[in-house]
Amino acid sequence: MAIEKIRQFAGRALPLAGGNIDTDRIIPARFLRSVTFEGLEQHLFEDDRAQLEAAGQRHPVWDPIYEGASILLVNANFGCGSSREHAPQAIRRSGIRAIVGESFSEIFFGNSVALGMPCVTADAETVSALMRSVAHDPAIQVVVDLDRMLVAAGHTTYPVELPPGARESFLEGTWDATALLLDRFEEVETVAARLPYISVWSQ
Repeated sequence: MAIEKIRQFAGRALPLAGGNIDTDRIIPARFLRSVTFEGLEQHLFEDDRAQLEAAGQRHPVWDPIYEGASILLVNANFGCGSSREHAPQAIRRSGIRAIVGESFSEIFFGNSVALGMPCVTADAETVSALMRSVAHDPAIQVVVDLDRMLVAAGHTTYPVELPPGARESFLEGTWDATALLLDRFEEVETVAARLPYISVWSQ
């Protein structure tokens, strides 16, 4: 089973301003009852959306001018709160393939890596500049380049950061641990056969 090597994402972006956006805001707890992740994207920022619509405003994630965006722009400590993996699942299932932000919750970051969704960081000035560019021109092309570790908006480029281990897993196509195990299942069985506590348990 070949795992996708992720070197670059390009597309339109969606600016989501605000620090400390937690996982309960991303996907409220009442939508976590299903046994699969299917359909979670339909409830992305459900409560925030309802509050804004009641005030006659649109939530950026549900604003038609950003429809089809594949890159999300966020501020500091995005994905904080509970460890629910449903949050990055809902985001990725909505069409987002990469996130650029000031910082991310460690657990949210790890869950995103496991989905093949890079979360790269940039300083506050860079994120603000990117958000302004996209707000001014929602059709502007944004590129997240993991080879050169930069993000580009139109003809302007900015440096970004990503922990070396995560970057390597994307570039080498080793980010999907489950797929790696399935791809090398004979090795897994060989190792399991050598472990006394597994062989006793299976008898």
